[in-house]
Amino acid sequence: MRLESGGEPPLIRTPGELCATVAAHPSLRACAVGAQDEARVGLRLGEAELILLWPSVWRDASALEPERARAAARGSALVLVGADADFAGLLPTLRERGVLQAVVLPACADRLAVELQSAFENLDLRRRGAERKQTLDRYKYELQELLDTSRALASERDVRKLLAAILLNARQITGADAGSVYVVEGQAEDVRDRVLHFMLSQNDSVQIDLTEATLPIDGKSIVGAAVILRESINLPDLYALEFGTNPYGFQHDRSFDEKIGYQTRSMLTVPMRSARDEVIGVIQLINKKRDPKRKLAKDGDFESNVVPFDQGSAELAGALAAQAGVSLENALLYEEVRSLFEGFVHASVIAIESRDPTTSGHSQRVATLTVELARVVDRIDQGPLAPLKFGFDALKKIEYAGLLHDFGKVGVREKVLVKAKKLYDSDRQLILSRFDYIKKALEADHLRALSEAARASWPEREADLKARLHEIDRFVELILRANEPTVLPEGGFDALKELAARTYCTPGGEERPFLEPDELVALSIPRGSLTDVERIEIESHVTHTYNFLRKIPWGRLYGDIPMIAGSHHEKLDGSGYPRHLPARTIPVEAKMMTISDIFDALTASDRPYKKAMAADKALAIIESEVKAGKCDPELFRVFVEAQVFKRVLSG
Repeated sequence: MRLESGGEPPLIRTPGELCATVAAHPSLRACAVGAQDEARVGLRLGEAELILLWPSVWRDASALEPERARAAARGSALVLVGADADFAGLLPTLRERGVLQAVVLPACADRLAVELQSAFENLDLRRRGAERKQTLDRYKYELQELLDTSRALASERDVRKLLAAILLNARQITGADAGSVYVVEGQAEDVRDRVLHFMLSQNDSVQIDLTEATLPIDGKSIVGAAVILRESINLPDLYALEFGTNPYGFQHDRSFDEKIGYQTRSMLTVPMRSARDEVIGVIQLINKKRDPKRKLAKDGDFESNVVPFDQGSAELAGALAAQAGVSLENALLYEEVRSLFEGFVHASVIAIESRDPTTSGHSQRVATLTVELARVVDRIDQGPLAPLKFGFDALKKIEYAGLLHDFGKVGVREKVLVKAKKLYDSDRQLILSRFDYIKKALEADHLRALSEAARASWPEREADLKARLHEIDRFVELILRANEPTVLPEGGFDALKELAARTYCTPGGEERPFLEPDELVALSIPRGSLTDVERIEIESHVTHTYNFLRKIPWGRLYGDIPMIAGSHHEKLDGSGYPRHLPARTIPVEAKMMTISDIFDALTASDRPYKKAMAADKALAIIESEVKAGKCDPELFRVFVEAQVFKRVLSG
């Protein structure tokens, strides 16, 4: 915009004289005179415009503000015209008032030309500076967007959520109306022997419900070509390509576009690489828009609002794809590790239940109940439970702890785990065999005692034998009744003691009691089927669970699992086991699991040693534990009010 100087016209003072000079001066002929009145002149050179104001307009500062606003709206620059005296003390504040420059009049034509040239150059510098600032701001924004996106992607481990976030961010930074994400699947050495899994799509203009699908990796598809070539493919307009042919060898079938009323015009396809530089996925962006806010609703919109993806967009998409590839690889590895770990957890549950088939499903039900209770608690926004929040990782931690809470049963003798009655089957059979022997011994003694002299008293002896044999049968009945895991009728324990005090003679001549001491102890169990020693052994499963789970390197997120699983039999009053923890040291997750564990143990299907209990009766029993200060009252209230227990009853 350099103006050439020339001529020496007379001194210029007024707007009219200035306009005449512009029209006549060789260096100013490129300028066009716009609006003109007694105090204003508009000059345009190309797209640049100057608004020259005389003192009658700008001397009053309040009158200058509307001029500045109008100039800013038009993209023009203000130039103040006046005598030296008019600018006294004002020049330092011109820029603060939004003024580009001051021109002192009167002045000759050459000087005026230089002043105007300087003004246009200053305006050009200002414009370039604004463009540079805009570019810099844009770069800063894009960089910040990439950094924010990188942080967000790095923290997301759910593959589907991650892919959705990758595609959304790629579309946002490139201005794409639509897009899709594909993941490379398979382990074959040659990538062509693997497949592309179409995972999801997004479209701001039309609603499309696409099902997941797979396609081969070959040159017939654009995404397949991007995988094979390992580079981005930027197509300015697919409709401008000859159908079925292009430099890459792939095809574009418009039938889908015609079916949904959409046009796939500009397209940018970017491969995602892993840290090992393997292509593991593809981002496909469709239809970059001039105006990101406008939808592509009709044919004309695709002509007027869709533009090719420029180099800047391609670079941004490439930078995002680089980060996305690493994040996707991490998420896939995490998913693989999680699947392996969950397989281990469920295999452990199978191992537990194989030791005690009567409790099959208990671990899964306790995990389900506890996770559901945690979800309900997470939604509470007032009261003592409001501070408790359980996100994805916290719920997973609870689920794993619930599934493994009884794993320590592998350290308990199987016959104790499945003991349905007070006597083990082998001990019961031994006692029955013993009493059979006693009966046979009585019969043998009876026969040996017979003699010719004693035959006269045969009927009395026969009656005595029958009475003694009948007594033995009653003893056996007593033992069988006592063997049931229920409370004996009144006098039953005394009868057992009397029975244990009686003796018989073994084949070797040794005198032994009808009931051995350990048999008497077992049959004298007041309730249930376990002796004190056996109950302690059963309770030791919690310690075994804790010690076993402690050996697993759970990491920071799941490090509490051993403590949670190992505390599900602790009670708030310290009466629980195995460590008699006070309420304040019991993890809240364990307090929730305690309620779930008791409920399922009471309501589970019939077991050899108990009948299934109705839900209302089971809740009443837990309520009594709450009133006794053993279970958490707030958690139990939520368990009941939210009907959490129906999660397993309905299943």
